[in-house]
Amino acid sequence: MDEILKTTILGLFFGTFGTTLGGIIGIVIKKSSNKFLSFILSFASGLMMAVICFDLIPEALGISNIFNIILGILVGIIAMIFCDLLVEKKFSNKRFEEEKNVLLKTGIIVSIGLAIHNFPEGLAIGSGFEASLKLGISLALAICLHDIPEGISMAVPMKNGGMKKSKVIFYVILSGITTGVGAFFGAIVGSISQEVISICLSFAAGAMLYIVSGELIPESNKLYKGRMSAIGNMIGFIIGIFATSL
Repeated sequence: MDEILKTTILGLFFGTFGTTLGGIIGIVIKKSSNKFLSFILSFASGLMMAVICFDLIPEALGISNIFNIILGILVGIIAMIFCDLLVEKKFSNKRFEEEKNVLLKTGIIVSIGLAIHNFPEGLAIGSGFEASLKLGISLALAICLHDIPEGISMAVPMKNGGMKKSKVIFYVILSGITTGVGAFFGAIVGSISQEVISICLSFAAGAMLYIVSGELIPESNKLYKGRMSAIGNMIGFIIGIFATSL
């Protein structure tokens, strides 16, 4: 039980730290540079891809067979697609466009979406720590970094929509708490057996693969059309290789 508690606290810390840091950056900077945000997003995507390729999948393959790994990856991808569709269906409303506080509502919608998809990220951290300390830490750091631009994407529209800075930070922190909840369940499920750990790790790989392919890279390219996104992606991937080999 002590190990599960430690894992939950670590998941909670890394989940809220990244989004909070991003939130602070979002309310401090007067004008967000698309070039900078594009670099951060692509850097995070490169780092996460390295973790998927050189930590998550090899670790899962070491304790289970390829069929369980593919199944876990597919379930992870489907789960993230479902989260995206749920957010789009429940919280995207055309009437928001007709109101004055468009930016404020956009920030709130983003925060709800992030809270939902932070859960599988927490699950990845929890199951990662059950597999090995090194994998857990590398996952937590990659997810923490990936949460920084998400915190910025929440804070900027909320701040520009007229919300008080203290409230903005409160909502940003709140959205990261689900990472700790996910880490708790990841640690419990992962402690059942090695097979379950492998499925959890491959599930996390699938979820992260969708985040990289479906969110980070497209958003990065949308923000800035130059080479900065490609450079950020390559730097993140190289640093990820170095980090996972330690």
